[in-house]
Amino acid sequence: MDLLRFATAGSVDDGKSTLIGRLLLDSKSIFEDQLEAVEATSASKGYDYTDLALLTDGLRSEREQGITIDVAYRYFATPARKFIIADTPGHVQYTRNMVTGASTADLGLVLVDARQGLTEQSRRHAVILSLLRVPHLVLCVNKMDLVDFSQEVYDKIHAEFRAFATKLNIPDLEVIPISALAGDNVVNRSENMDWYSGPTLMHHLEHIHVASDRDLVDVRFPVQFVVRPKSDEHHDYRGYGGMVAGGVMKPGDEVVVLPSGMTSKIAGIDLFDKEIAEAFPPMSVTVRLEDDVDVSRGDMIARPANAPKPSQDIDAMICWMTNEPLKPRQKLAIKHTTRTARALVKDIQYRLDINTLHRDQETKELGLNEIGRVQLRTTVPLLCDPYSKNRTTGSFILIDEATGITVGAGMINNAS
Repeated sequence: MDLLRFATAGSVDDGKSTLIGRLLLDSKSIFEDQLEAVEATSASKGYDYTDLALLTDGLRSEREQGITIDVAYRYFATPARKFIIADTPGHVQYTRNMVTGASTADLGLVLVDARQGLTEQSRRHAVILSLLRVPHLVLCVNKMDLVDFSQEVYDKIHAEFRAFATKLNIPDLEVIPISALAGDNVVNRSENMDWYSGPTLMHHLEHIHVASDRDLVDVRFPVQFVVRPKSDEHHDYRGYGGMVAGGVMKPGDEVVVLPSGMTSKIAGIDLFDKEIAEAFPPMSVTVRLEDDVDVSRGDMIARPANAPKPSQDIDAMICWMTNEPLKPRQKLAIKHTTRTARALVKDIQYRLDINTLHRDQETKELGLNEIGRVQLRTTVPLLCDPYSKNRTTGSFILIDEATGITVGAGMINNAS
């Protein structure tokens, strides 16, 4: 059974947490005692309905304010597919949390309130999902029950968002009218919107094809650790563990180990305690090589014909995640796949206004939650690809060396 990771985004009170609660409830993914607890809490607050948002808003401050602050991950499954939901916050001051939640998503789900239409927040979230190269986007026009299930309201929002999306990199867009509170078009088709002929949200989530979104051509295997059991049963076993970041790997394939440039062939690929015929993203496996070459954490196994070029000059879009601004000449630690190095900020080219897409080239620093284009120089070469080609080998995080705190997330445009 395959897995779909999706991230929800939207303005405050657009109903993200209620929608997730509805998905969990109508797909029968919550226990009766959980539902009873939510019903009891809703009744004690004097609500005349069951507040399904209480199923996802886990922090006390979230429940008190009725908003999402941190990224809440929820797991559920239907007979067709497994799902991981990242419920990301809507406030502008939590942009970094949204970037974190959406960075690994296959699909982005943006909610808008049918009464409000497209807001600045809606556009911001679409821009961030586009920057993060989330390949599929669903716009859910929520609270259709509060506009009498009007097709005219839906058509207006649909047309406005499609016009805005043409400026962005959104390969696949679906617009679905729903009522998360009442359940219309979430799991079950709505009888109130017979004018809508598209899929329900759950049908779309279950059937969208995501396997081809990953790079299955360029082999990329960042080595995480060397596997040496040192037991009598596996006395001479030597393998290299990690997650396949790109391409399809098979026993017998010629490979090169970077940065050393040593070549060998794949002797075998192990998954847990069994040998498998092939490995592809995002499988975590152990690769054995025919030759006893020197391989350690931070190295990368690739194919000789299309290996990544080692690069020390990195041109990237960065989302800055801390109060102290990012400035030129600043020194930080950089973690890229399984390799860690130090980096110098050579230049900040511009700050991107994610509401208007304007590039402010006068800026000399990036503040909290701001996104900009930055030039970095690393102490050791990184084995990277453009983010548009591979979201794993094309991304990195920046770390404050003094505190060990992650202060930035980067998406590589190109490297040299």
